[in-house]
Amino acid sequence: MDYKFLINNLNLNKSQKVIGTDKGLAKIGDGIVNLAYSVAKSIYLTNNNQNDKIIRTGKKVSKIILGSALKNADMKRFAKTRANAHDLADTVEAILAYVWLSNKMTLSDIINFLVDNLSGDLYNRAEEIEKVTIAFTNLLKYIKKFLPEN
Repeated sequence: MDYKFLINNLNLNKSQKVIGTDKGLAKIGDGIVNLAYSVAKSIYLTNNNQNDKIIRTGKKVSKIILGSALKNADMKRFAKTRANAHDLADTVEAILAYVWLSNKMTLSDIINFLVDNLSGDLYNRAEEIEKVTIAFTNLLKYIKKFLPEN
């Protein structure tokens, strides 16, 4: 099904700020981001455990990780001025919702991209924060091509 009608009005005045600060997109994106990460982490942990055990997680991505990834991807200009960590996370979520609703990436594409970019010991919280930040930074850098240039 095509969901593009949900963002057609954004495309009339397509700009980085309009997309990155849309609260409705951020709410949609919250579900996309957390579902994609939870499934990607489950796949990664299952593929990298020693005892062939299937691992399912229900982990959410912290606002610190998303905010850091936005900064590392040099995409802070999508966020509102003087954005706090919550605002920066909302911006990442809005951007991912925009890309998904635009049919530029499917949920499977996002999950597979994250799986391919995860590494290390995700049971160690400090290492998980570092490695997941890198994975989301890489994802944001990848999807820049689907977003307006200004």
